[in-house]
Amino acid sequence: MSAYDCTKDVEEHRRHVSNFMSEAIISLTERAHKHDASKLQEPEKSMYDEFKPRISAVEKEYGYGSPQYEQVVKDMGETLKVHFRNNSHHPEHYINGIDGMSLLDLLEALCDWQAAASKSGQAVNIEANAKRFKMSPQLAQIFKNTLAELW
Repeated sequence: MSAYDCTKDVEEHRRHVSNFMSEAIISLTERAHKHDASKLQEPEKSMYDEFKPRISAVEKEYGYGSPQYEQVVKDMGETLKVHFRNNSHHPEHYINGIDGMSLLDLLEALCDWQAAASKSGQAVNIEANAKRFKMSPQLAQIFKNTLAELW
């Protein structure tokens, strides 16, 4: 029988993990409070006032990721690019797209997608997002797994 008792080391490790997870939770909470706040400021507000009803109607009739949906996104133009620059939870925020995102960005993006999909009574279309954002199959599966675990 070993004289070593792992209790102290395990408890210390658990405290460290808890502290690091708490830091992540604080960051996510801050992101939740700031999420899309830029949409309420110009030039984004005017663009969303104009396009949100249109994109909602197109999404309902044709679906997220449809050519009609993508056309409305394109019509949003430069102001949508301002929104992407202001919000790191969008792959378009980064030069290298989704590959530039952190886990916190990715989780905020997934929550954003879930909120949008549930508002329209749909499930998150990971396949459409995987294609749109050139997501690896592994990351797409991680998103699916997380959706199943949380919602």
